[in-house]
Amino acid sequence: MDSFDKKILQILQKDCSISLSEIAEQVGLTSTPCWRRIQALEKSGVIRGRVVLADPEKLNVGLTVFVMVKTNQHNEQWLTKFANNIKDIPEIMEFYRLSGDVDYLLRVVVPDMKAYDVFYKKLITHADFSDISSSFAMEELKFSTSLPVSYL
Repeated sequence: MDSFDKKILQILQKDCSISLSEIAEQVGLTSTPCWRRIQALEKSGVIRGRVVLADPEKLNVGLTVFVMVKTNQHNEQWLTKFANNIKDIPEIMEFYRLSGDVDYLLRVVVPDMKAYDVFYKKLITHADFSDISSSFAMEELKFSTSLPVSYL
């Protein structure tokens, strides 16, 4: 990956709807080699997909909740069952297995506290937990979907 590829990634991560000719101009290439580089980045899996970022407030899911899950079940079977049971719950935006005191972290979006209560009651039916705690985001201070390319 060279400086052209890095710049292409930076541009596409900010706005993937930008035209090929604009990308090529910004990175200092003509359209054909720029397109080939984008295709190579997609084929290699560096670019996993292209998406639209929607406004949570306008979709009435403005409350972000971080759900910390602890379990006494530390085995592959439990994790597979839990992950499979929650993978299609649309309110769960992210799901991580952690080291430390908390076993799993979920980022959840819902309209309000009442909707979170409904979500919570649904979540606890999917597995045995030793503890679930929630923290409610009061203010979003930084949000980005752009990954740094400086480590390449």
